[in-house]
Amino acid sequence: MPELPEITAYLEGFERTILGDTLERARVRSPSLMRTYYPPLSTAEGMRVTGLRRLGKRVVWAMEDDLFLVFHLMLTGRFHWKKKGAKVPRKGAHAAFDFPGGTLLLTEAGTKKRASLWVVRGEEALGALDPGGLEPLEASLEAFRAALLRESHTLKRALTDPRIFSGIGNAHSDEILLSARLSPLQLTGNLSVEEIRRLYETTRRSLAEWTERLRKEFGQAFPEKITAFHPAMAAHGKFGEPCPVCGDPIQRIRYADRETNYCVTCQTGGKVLADRGLSRLLGEDWPRTLEELEELGGG
Repeated sequence: MPELPEITAYLEGFERTILGDTLERARVRSPSLMRTYYPPLSTAEGMRVTGLRRLGKRVVWAMEDDLFLVFHLMLTGRFHWKKKGAKVPRKGAHAAFDFPGGTLLLTEAGTKKRASLWVVRGEEALGALDPGGLEPLEASLEAFRAALLRESHTLKRALTDPRIFSGIGNAHSDEILLSARLSPLQLTGNLSVEEIRRLYETTRRSLAEWTERLRKEFGQAFPEKITAFHPAMAAHGKFGEPCPVCGDPIQRIRYADRETNYCVTCQTGGKVLADRGLSRLLGEDWPRTLEELEELGGG
């Protein structure tokens, strides 16, 4: 799903297209999109967009009269800027938002419709939608350490938990952990002082670099091609491809409709992490090293 760098790209795209303009009409094709019913979405029609925010991995349009439209794109929701009056496609589209300069389409790929929109009034109601995670680009090392160690989790879980850190998801956690040379399954409570410092610095650097990369890619254009599998990523979505650091093949752990990508050599000391489904199936035959995995044809 779009994370901190991608949401920032959308917000900057909105600055160039809808900020200060009036929402003339909202056309919703998919009722499942709406998560609130009062105030109705129609209340926002005729109001100007007065501000833009990121709330974790959510996009917020601040409207006149203390009204907020809060979008969560989930895994495959995306925004598209079209000519004014563009039709809402029958398949793969939730809604269209008409502005003086064009129409913003909200689409979602796949059959599982998870994207959502809340309409709320007032800062208190908006705050109730905030998971409360620490903003990594604004946090001190001490605040980062405190959030990380508040509960015992794997690093993958801690980085992607919106109650712990704001704006980090599946894709960028893979990139951060590869760069920090830390296993996604290492427990937060087992980290050394130096490892916490390295994770803190890497998290901030990676998110800032990706934000700047997308800013340069899109320039003044609306960010149409937001993807969870950017070709420049080093680990995420790169299963079987060479690690850019050591050259060994990137491995993965699959669960539900998500996966964690990592490098055996750079992150886990040569140990192949157990994939939940396959390790249950293979039991004691599950490969423990990259060499054993390659013998099974999985490297």
